[in-house]
Amino acid sequence: METTENVKGDRIRQLRLGRGMTQADLAEATGDLVSKQMISRYERGESRPSPSVIEGLAEAFGVRAVDLFREPVAEVTFDAYRKYKRLGKRKQERIERRVERELERRIRLQDLLGQIRDAPIPSREWEVTSPEDAEEAAEALRRRWQLGLAPIASVTEVLEDHHVHVIQISGFNHFDGPSARAWDEGELLAAAVIYGGGRAGERQRLTLAHELAHLALDTEGLPAENQGEFDAEDAVFRMGGAFLAPRDPLLRDVGQKRQSIQLQELLLLKEEYGMSIQALLYRLKDLEVISKYHHKQWSIEINRQGWRTSEPEELPPERPKWLRRSTYRAYSEGLISEEKAKQILGESPDGGEGPDGGESLDEEEPSPTLTQRRSLMELPVEERRQVLAKQAEEMKGHYEDTRSGRTGEQGGAVYDYDTEEETGG
Repeated sequence: METTENVKGDRIRQLRLGRGMTQADLAEATGDLVSKQMISRYERGESRPSPSVIEGLAEAFGVRAVDLFREPVAEVTFDAYRKYKRLGKRKQERIERRVERELERRIRLQDLLGQIRDAPIPSREWEVTSPEDAEEAAEALRRRWQLGLAPIASVTEVLEDHHVHVIQISGFNHFDGPSARAWDEGELLAAAVIYGGGRAGERQRLTLAHELAHLALDTEGLPAENQGEFDAEDAVFRMGGAFLAPRDPLLRDVGQKRQSIQLQELLLLKEEYGMSIQALLYRLKDLEVISKYHHKQWSIEINRQGWRTSEPEELPPERPKWLRRSTYRAYSEGLISEEKAKQILGESPDGGEGPDGGESLDEEEPSPTLTQRRSLMELPVEERRQVLAKQAEEMKGHYEDTRSGRTGEQGGAVYDYDTEEETGG
């Protein structure tokens, strides 16, 4: 049986920051069972919460109490953010904690399905010191993944097919996305590219290709951004553009040199390569198909038309599918319970696909227990404490039950990827 001494302060902090809560917010969400000073002590490991407080914390977070006892399965590191300076430190922390949590559950699911380390993940494999290095890196990765030179129908599908997780986070302004790596004692377990929700498909695809380049390239030999010469951000943009629109087929389509290029032609290229007008023009400038002067003329026109944030003929966004597909598989094979599958899918695994078929960490989407938490918060403080105390009494055997797992209907061994325990059936 778990004891309160095993509660992880880092886990409390991770869950709190991932939900954008201050220590005072969390204290209030527990029905004032504890003060913000005590929560600070819990997070620093200077004190341990009682069973009733554990249940109150779990209820406030919308998780099971056992989640507060679990060590993270991996150490997660992040690459540089686009527009990072405008994002703000607190929002950055919220995003990172939520990504850590999401990557953790995906790694557990990958482990159950035998997908850990079954294919190499590109991680700083190509050293780049020039634009040509970035072009060659894109071509090399396309060859490895057997993509040929044709336009990519779905960047999301390509990434997920090669064990690079695609995670959407919505609700943050000035945020396009970072990339992340998950490590186990120095060994790479998983990687992810993260993008902001509410973007048109062409912008989403460029973000995914850009963050893939952050994963794949070694830019140690390059200066930082905005140094007046070819720098790390130039390299990842160059590789991202080359990954979406390889040089040879693009030059075949537009020619080696152009004095000018028209909007209707750009719209056709946008449809073919799934890139924004702005990204296509930048790519053509990089390849010296159009001059810097003509690119500048187009930039002025794009600003005048208001297309910098919303272009004509926007493409629909792509939808990640790996998490849903893998959850259905794990449930069908009896590796996770119906309850766990429902928690991941947001519906019964026997019910079919959700409203949008995608997977995201949208901060505006309520957790499964948000309604219950709101109802609890409407009660007077004393009644809230009585309710939480009753729940704590009812959960006396909870930790032991959770560790021993549940037997699935199909018989045999059943794994709950949140508890990592095997039980006979």
